[in-house]
Amino acid sequence: MLTKKGKYGLKALVHLAQLEPGKTAFVSEIALQNNISKKFLDAILLELRKGGILRSKKGPGGGYALSKPASQIYIGHAVRILDGPLAPIRCASKTAFEACDDCDFPEDCQIRHSMTQVRDAISAVLDTMTLEDMVARRGPLSAQSADGRE
Repeated sequence: MLTKKGKYGLKALVHLAQLEPGKTAFVSEIALQNNISKKFLDAILLELRKGGILRSKKGPGGGYALSKPASQIYIGHAVRILDGPLAPIRCASKTAFEACDDCDFPEDCQIRHSMTQVRDAISAVLDTMTLEDMVARRGPLSAQSADGRE
């Protein structure tokens, strides 16, 4: 599940992607317009800057901006920076594998195999979706199935 940190980070990225080219935004502006605590957003934006997604400038005309075009920023990369691996459990992670304490044979574990499929499905979406794609998505949610489940 996406944490609040991940969600707020994505909201901030969408905000920045909608700025005119060459423009920057202050943390206080992003926080106010997106109903996010400024202190929490400061930490989030710093992580995104360290991860290479944002650039910042101090002083007059300063603030945050995307470090590259929104079409080159992948949502999976941003989520991993903020929330870590995409796998729902550690033993299904490609980058942060950690064996379960209660599992002697992870290669034979049905739960691990199932959660690996979940990880792969999440990755298939987030690693191909750009920030530009996310900004372009408007209108009613299309993720609900016919029976009302998400």
